Amino acid sequence: MMNEEKTRLADIASQSLYCAGVNRDTIVHCFDIFKRFMNNGSILEMGPAEGIMTDLLVDLPNSLTVVEGSEIFCQSLTKRHPSINVVHALFEEYKPTQKFDNIILGHVLEHVEDPVDILRHARNWLTPTGQILAAVPNSRSLHRQAAVIMEMLSFEEQLNEPDRHHGHRRVYNPETYRRDFLAAGLKIKQFGGYWMKPLSNKQIEDSWSPELLKAFMTLGERYPDIAGEIYVVAGL
Repeated sequence: MMNEEKTRLADIASQSLYCAGVNRDTIVHCFDIFKRFMNNGSILEMGPAEGIMTDLLVDLPNSLTVVEGSEIFCQSLTKRHPSINVVHALFEEYKPTQKFDNIILGHVLEHVEDPVDILRHARNWLTPTGQILAAVPNSRSLHRQAAVIMEMLSFEEQLNEPDRHHGHRRVYNPETYRRDFLAAGLKIKQFGGYWMKPLSNKQIEDSWSPELLKAFMTLGERYPDIAGEIYVVAGL
């Protein structure tokens, strides 16, 4: 089973589009939000992929460890950031030798087979005052609601072509997202959203200015229920 998952991750990594176009902007904005809530102290980033978030975390005055299931991504991260601890392992295999003040899961829980189990693992790796900061796409995003009305999707949580390309196994809504944290025995300190997304990535990339894109990233913070991305800050 573990070997099958590693093969799956290798296939996804070989054609990954996480750092392409608007996707990069969403990760950068997510980092800006997480930075508001982060503790001083150690950081574990789970599933960094190409390392867009890693490139920003590495500049913070915190010790940084990343755990990634794709060997391709691990090799790239090690070459780019030789000072950080890069661990090539599935989350289920990972055995940290320390506990962490911050655990980052940026666009991870929509990928894994059992997100509650992964959150339980992460909970056990927290210091007593540590917290998990996690973000995922939101099925209630305006562009998904429009797709249902246009009959491009049969319902908001249906996986679309980009979801399948990225290896998503589910699309969360705000309720199901909070549910999984509570089921893992975590306390939710903060729930929010960002990125008011009315159109597809391609439509936005073809015609939007950087200033307009930034405005809509921020606008999503005002309306988390229908934002393109949702996040949770949780602790023990």
